[in-house]
Amino acid sequence: MRIFFRLLPWLVLAVAGYFFISKKFSINTSVESKHQLLVEKIEAIGKLELVRYQISDVLEHKNKTDFLPEASVLLIVKAEAVGCIDLTKITRDDIEVSADTAVVNLPQPEICYVKIDHKNSRVYDTKMAFFREAGLVDEAYKAAEKQVTAEVKKSDILAQTKTNAANVLKPIIEGLGYKNVRLTFN
Repeated sequence: MRIFFRLLPWLVLAVAGYFFISKKFSINTSVESKHQLLVEKIEAIGKLELVRYQISDVLEHKNKTDFLPEASVLLIVKAEAVGCIDLTKITRDDIEVSADTAVVNLPQPEICYVKIDHKNSRVYDTKMAFFREAGLVDEAYKAAEKQVTAEVKKSDILAQTKTNAANVLKPIIEGLGYKNVRLTFN
């Protein structure tokens, strides 16, 4: 017990010295970012977004080479596609008004964009990727975007956009006092 009491002050001194030295000589890291933003272009956009598809894709992407083992990545990709109508394409000739009837000739619906939601997408698993992982994941995301775009083009997004255009625009035009409203697409 006497040995313990003789060593206790030295032990306390050693622990205090360790904390003092580690605090004094520790590496403090601070982050500093300086930004210089420049607005390059301002555009007037008249696209009326009428439908949004939220899509999930489970993708296994493999990279085969002659001299390395087959590398693969498994992704769970979240994406969205939006159908819209470009209202800037409407001219005076596209609108016919007579008494209580209005006929509006709208432009054909289009796919505004298809984009991957990287915030909600996840890399689920990688195998044998080692130093090629970043490139493999990048390739997989590009392949996913191509596939999602192809599937969206095959879907009924444009028909749904037409339906939603009628559901949104018809009540607005009727609110202007026209009892008979007809929407057509050129």
